[in-house]
Amino acid sequence: MSKPRVIKNYEKLDEAIQEQIKLNYPYGFDRHLITFKNIEGKFVSALPFETDEKHYLVRMTKALAQEIIEQDDDYDDDGNLKDDIKEEYGEKYDDDDNDNQDFDIVDPSSEDDN
Repeated sequence: MSKPRVIKNYEKLDEAIQEQIKLNYPYGFDRHLITFKNIEGKFVSALPFETDEKHYLVRMTKALAQEIIEQDDDYDDDGNLKDDIKEEYGEKYDDDDNDNQDFDIVDPSSEDDN
């Protein structure tokens, strides 16, 4: 059975989902946005996120993605999720089935182009 797809604004998501999104995107959202056509045929940008129960497309522009991070106390001045917050949320949402545990999360801005 396929998962339901949910398109929602970030601020309307449950706090638990917002926290899990932060864990999934600890270096910010703007570089991970995708574009799709909505039901009205208009192009919309969104942040993809998946839980065991649902596929989310979280509506946001690049400017809004940056603003969310800038105003969120869970992120430092460089736009990175603070280590203590990452640890707190990691323990809170620790799940053996979590896809992120199989991969190291890398800040794409720190990778070399070699």
